[in-house]
Amino acid sequence: MRVLFADAGYWIALLDERDDLNRHAQFITRRLEPLTIVTTEMVLVELFNHLSDAGAGNRRKVSAMLTELRANENVEIVPQTTQQFHAAAERFANRPDQRWSLTDCASFLVMEERAITEALAYDRDFEQAGFTALLRAEPS
Repeated sequence: MRVLFADAGYWIALLDERDDLNRHAQFITRRLEPLTIVTTEMVLVELFNHLSDAGAGNRRKVSAMLTELRANENVEIVPQTTQQFHAAAERFANRPDQRWSLTDCASFLVMEERAITEALAYDRDFEQAGFTALLRAEPS
């Protein structure tokens, strides 16, 4: 089974029908199934933060999504650890030439540790770090 990393932009696109990437994210997911998705608590924090002021309906949607992700045997949520945080902060500090967020740096570390080369992401930062951002590809 194919293993992919999922960034916050992917989860946002799936949740928000008005998001420009909504249909593309759904298409890519269907096209690549069956698959295992790896994401992190840090990515989910970004998702929650993004939707925190988007109204009660979206707050309920993101909370329900978290419950579904936790119950899905094909989704792994990597917990935030102190070691991961410090390693991500070190990468962040060592790459002043990049615009990578701390969450991006943590994501890249998880992907490297697990030899994951593709991300359900639109963010160019994944490509700059040497990964394939699948949401940047045109639907076929």
